[in-house]
Amino acid sequence: MKNDECTIYFIIKKSGWTQKYHKVDDQWIQTTNGVERKMTAEQFISHLLPALEKEKKDRITIKVVKKVKKLTTKNGK
Repeated sequence: MKNDECTIYFIIKKSGWTQKYHKVDDQWIQTTNGVERKMTAEQFISHLLPALEKEKKDRITIKVVKKVKKLTTKNGK
């Protein structure tokens, strides 16, 4: 599976709320309490690495969802 064939979710639980990060095209999107923010890969990594610390590993969930391709007919619709 290639990167453009799926959406990768990193769900981080902190103090009763959840942050979700997913990749769309060439950018990352952070969702916290329904608010979406665009981020660079460097910003995403700076949020992800602390959550991967050995003591905090139980706070992160990684989920990969395959994108569904839209079917087209002969006339392109």
